[in-house]
Amino acid sequence: MAYYCWTCGNEQYFGVKVGVIVGRHDECPHCGADLRCCKNCSNYDPNVHNQCRETTAEFIRERERANFCAHFVFRDSDGPLGQPDTNATKAKLEAMFKNFK
Repeated sequence: MAYYCWTCGNEQYFGVKVGVIVGRHDECPHCGADLRCCKNCSNYDPNVHNQCRETTAEFIRERERANFCAHFVFRDSDGPLGQPDTNATKAKLEAMFKNFK
């Protein structure tokens, strides 16, 4: 399990990776972005109402800024956010267009 900054994609090191607690004023040491924000939360989903899977969460206008949301859980991931798996994408495209060769 690894934790990545939503802005720069660099891995965040918290020492112990179990029960990670991110404070409201914690910033990425690489780019200075706020870490306790909606875009670093496992509940963040831009495709649902209020952009949050937690139905009781209050509306937060600035998703990139630190906030006091009680539902915040740092998103864990196998790779940096926003970094597409280019091999899988290429394989899907080749499969789609193999009949056109």
